[in-house]
Amino acid sequence: MRRKRLSLLLVVVGIAGIVAGLSVSVGNAGPGKAAKAAKSYKVYLIPKFIGIPVFTENGKGAKEAGKKLGDSVTYNGPTDATPTSQVSFIDAAARQGYNAIIISANDPNAVAPALNRAKARGVKVISYDADTARSARIIYVSPPAAKDIGYAQVEWVGSQIGYKGQIAILSATPTAANQNTWIKFMKAALKTKKYRNMKLVKVAYGNDNDTKSAQETQALLQAYPNLKGIISPTTVGVAAAARVLSQAKKCSVRLTGLGLPSQMRTYVKSGCVKKVGLWSERDFGYLAEYVAHNVLTGKLTGKAGQSFKAGRLGKRSVKKGGVVILSKPLVFTKKNIDKYHF
Repeated sequence: MRRKRLSLLLVVVGIAGIVAGLSVSVGNAGPGKAAKAAKSYKVYLIPKFIGIPVFTENGKGAKEAGKKLGDSVTYNGPTDATPTSQVSFIDAAARQGYNAIIISANDPNAVAPALNRAKARGVKVISYDADTARSARIIYVSPPAAKDIGYAQVEWVGSQIGYKGQIAILSATPTAANQNTWIKFMKAALKTKKYRNMKLVKVAYGNDNDTKSAQETQALLQAYPNLKGIISPTTVGVAAAARVLSQAKKCSVRLTGLGLPSQMRTYVKSGCVKKVGLWSERDFGYLAEYVAHNVLTGKLTGKAGQSFKAGRLGKRSVKKGGVVILSKPLVFTKKNIDKYHF
């Protein structure tokens, strides 16, 4: 009888063990599901300012990637490109529990303290388009290499003016890190033998404002009657300059720079502008969100040599300085501009 009771007891203990094991297994499934759910992150994309197509395209691309990755992407920012205008959005993102901030900085140093405050609260910071201070971010998602962009624009204008004569640059804001880096390389290119007969007479700033950019273009035409070309490495500036040249019938002043095909198509097809370039701004936002997601999962730390898959953009890698490069520049001319719809 005692043996039967002992056997029964062992059976009960065994069943209890199985149940406990199932409970542990179910319990593990719970956290497993929770961990899986935790991989859906909240990401805040802050452009230099809202209301222009180039940044709107960034937002669309980031949301496209976010949907594929299961992340929630918020796109918002200031309505002007002043140095500190992004600070309130950075602080709000940190307070509201966002896991990551993606930012195109109006001023690399002005936003750094706010970004460091966000980092102290566990927010991962990724810069794109215009970099922040290096210490304020993990990875910078860069357009084509800065040297390539700077040298290319000098070549685009030089080839149209016979590599000779006065040129001016119409930039965005004086503190825009990307603009200043491109201009640095433009100046370097102008010192080389090929461009030695081209003279940079002025760097003007339209503050990424259409009206201000148009005024600065008009001022350049008045101040430099022998001006042969203008480089405007900003989509707002180049579109405003194209309008001014077209209306003033001054298309003999060759304009180039970085412009959206949708904004520049009329001027390129009319012949007033021969050549501009850019890259897919939607892809830019798409890639930035993929970088943010991979930083949040721990796959990317900013170390050179790390690689990841960026959805439809394929495999990408981190370069020296914690930089991920988008692509090479696209060049738009009368022959091909109708192929591009952004």
